[in-house]
Amino acid sequence: MGKVTGFLEYDRQELKYQPAADRIRHYKEFTLPLADADVERQAARCMECGVPYCHRGCPVNNQIPDWNDLVYDGDYETAAANLHSTNNFPDFTGRICPAPCEASCTLNLFDAPVTIKTIEATISEKAWTNGWLVPQPAKAKTGKKVAVVGAGPAGLAAAQQLARVGHDVHVYEKNAKAGGLLRYGIPDFKLDKGVVERRVKQLVDEGVEFHFNTTVGLDVSAQELVDLYDAVLLTGGAEKPRDLPAPGRNLGGIHFAMEFLPQQNRRVSGEPLGEVAPILAGGKHVVVIGGGDTGSDCIGTSVRQGALSVTQLEIMPRPPEKEDKLATWPNWPIKLRTSSSHEEGAERLFGVTATRFEGADGRVTEVHIAEVDARFQPIAGTEKVLKADLVLLAMGFVSPVHEGMIDALGVAKDGRGNVKATEDDYATSMQKVFAAGDMRRGQSLVVWAIREGRQAARSIDLFLMGRTELPR
Repeated sequence: MGKVTGFLEYDRQELKYQPAADRIRHYKEFTLPLADADVERQAARCMECGVPYCHRGCPVNNQIPDWNDLVYDGDYETAAANLHSTNNFPDFTGRICPAPCEASCTLNLFDAPVTIKTIEATISEKAWTNGWLVPQPAKAKTGKKVAVVGAGPAGLAAAQQLARVGHDVHVYEKNAKAGGLLRYGIPDFKLDKGVVERRVKQLVDEGVEFHFNTTVGLDVSAQELVDLYDAVLLTGGAEKPRDLPAPGRNLGGIHFAMEFLPQQNRRVSGEPLGEVAPILAGGKHVVVIGGGDTGSDCIGTSVRQGALSVTQLEIMPRPPEKEDKLATWPNWPIKLRTSSSHEEGAERLFGVTATRFEGADGRVTEVHIAEVDARFQPIAGTEKVLKADLVLLAMGFVSPVHEGMIDALGVAKDGRGNVKATEDDYATSMQKVFAAGDMRRGQSLVVWAIREGRQAARSIDLFLMGRTELPR
């Protein structure tokens, strides 16, 4: 342990942002990095607990105290090697993970956890800047071929692991570029797409072959992949959005978040929108239905597009400002979280639901809302009317899309409609077909997707070779 008394000597130092008035004028990342000396002091705050609960909070089991100690000593190169031994893409998680590790930190008992996420991002950027992240192509090929369907974080992590042990890996992606929600869902101001591109290039240099603009079940049949490859991994995500079947839902101007957000990401990158009508918030009163991260992304994007007003609706009651530590720690607590997008300008209404939409000339003009009871039913006499020119539904995702590949394969589904497979081996009901990420577990975090991709790769390698050296 580098600094035994560090947690007593140094306060938690949060990352700072560009002022809201400045950052809403562009789509670039707006965090202001800490100086090396400040990062090393933050790493010194790690208590290196006898039972490090941060491990429990981290789905990929990052060895957090180890690389905190290395950063405190200024040994970023060894820290980067340690970090990448458990996480293929710490530059993703260091930007967009909600950091359950910090919630589990012992110092969070005093609302001052170690800034694990900031340290992780700093290590990763140091590794890129100093050229430590060189491609690691396999020294020998196994002669086995694996198809990965879906180039999101689960598919990318699995592809990298499988390629590095010598398998011939082909990734099939329906979009023009890789990344899944990292590219087409999360705004550029939270995750610059150059961060994704450099990882894709790393995979290509390690021998992974990408097939873009290829929809499995349409451009190539699912059965064809099963016939051509020794194993097939399904990592297509959970893309079926939760709808709101209220009266007036079919009015123009009401869209799913994942119709709205990908358009702006394509504009920023110069990628054509395709044959769809533009969805823009400029000059409009916007209502975002759903209080999670996707709703927050809709807020930040709407503000940057020039919305006149943004109102966010959340059906759950307003959570407490602070959690009861002794009741929740080291688990992820339910408490009020205010994102950078909320700070940029949005009214938040809790414990309400949209009861109907009204419009004129076929387009939405009003959202009628009401407070809800404990069973989420509207309470009579609490109705209000919100002006709305654009309504964005950001209520999460219910399952993978079944039409096409999943139905064609006939793989078993669980009770929620996800592809049925266990964390023991990630094998589906169909021989040599595996599933991982949101397609298997349902809507989740990028860090869970990376974990599942890594673990599925291990199971596939074991299935193909009878043994494996890939980590569990």
